[in-house]
Amino acid sequence: MNRLGIALVGVTLGLTAQASAQDVKEDFKSMSTNQYGQEYPMVNSQGIVRGRILAPGAHEVFLQINGINYPMTKDEQGYWMGQSAPLDEGNHYYGLVIDGANVPDPASRFLYGSGAECTQIEIPAHDDYKYALRDVPHGQIRELYFHSDVTGGLRHVFVYTPPQYDANYTTRYPVLYLQHGYTENETGWSRQGRCGFIMDNLIADGKSLPFIIVMENGEISHRADNAGFGTLMNNANTLFPKILIEDVIPYIDSHFRTVPDAAHRALAGLSMGGMQTRSISLNFPGVFSQIGIFSGGVISAQDIEQHPEFKKDNKLVFISYGSREVENPRGQAPNETVSDLKAQGLNAVYYESPLTAHEWQTWRRSLYEFAPLLFRK
Repeated sequence: MNRLGIALVGVTLGLTAQASAQDVKEDFKSMSTNQYGQEYPMVNSQGIVRGRILAPGAHEVFLQINGINYPMTKDEQGYWMGQSAPLDEGNHYYGLVIDGANVPDPASRFLYGSGAECTQIEIPAHDDYKYALRDVPHGQIRELYFHSDVTGGLRHVFVYTPPQYDANYTTRYPVLYLQHGYTENETGWSRQGRCGFIMDNLIADGKSLPFIIVMENGEISHRADNAGFGTLMNNANTLFPKILIEDVIPYIDSHFRTVPDAAHRALAGLSMGGMQTRSISLNFPGVFSQIGIFSGGVISAQDIEQHPEFKKDNKLVFISYGSREVENPRGQAPNETVSDLKAQGLNAVYYESPLTAHEWQTWRRSLYEFAPLLFRK
């Protein structure tokens, strides 16, 4: 299951059957992700989404969420309305299918995800305090461009600085390099992932040390280049490590008040970014001392045997998945792999997000659990 594929993949995160009318609670409210002043889409206490679109000339319209098409019906004014099955808590990509054409919903705010500009919905979560906008001191997410010697072109990077970064110009900070997944980009962690709010809340609650977060584009080839999956993944696995180590880290260390050593440098990522984290940390020892792999494989006991310097240099291995991802694991279950790492003497931690799959809610929770473990003596 991977909703970050080339197209929106049809996975069911809630009930597969559309809820019958008599079962639906009529306590719908406008969604937090709506454009200003838009009433629809709406969500009720069951996690059912109800959408509406004015398309009087259309012949067939569907509400599409996570690749599942829910039929909509037209009224006399030309408004189409339909609703989903109950959905899991958290962020979901969605849109409309109008006479066979997939289009974003103009009533919702746009972002980049699943390889295109798209719209999202946000199902209220019982633990949204972790990533909600709260009245606490806030850091900044800075958007920067810089030259890459490796590619000869410009790189685009987002950098989170903690709330007190500009208050004291003598304080230096550790750095977490945080990577997105396949068909996402460097905007994902700050928008869908809400990493800034997560860190602001953790710091305000005294649960995490303040540190800088750097978010780069790990795909290298963009979709406008007409690059296929093989080219994208090859560049992500071979070219990106050079860009990260030879371009990004030196740029960040020279332009921000970092502590420029491995002990104060961590690497983490989701899905493809987790795979990159695994590969880079094993093959480039002495650069990072703490890693997090979110839904992107594991560090195995065999990896440790083949890369003895990793065990010597690494201070934390954090591995996480959504519970729906590991219901039928291929090979050894990830929690068992983490137990093997502990038996070898590594500081290994496993986290499993309850009732979520390969999705942003899993990764938001993973970052919330991972961040407090970083840069502790």
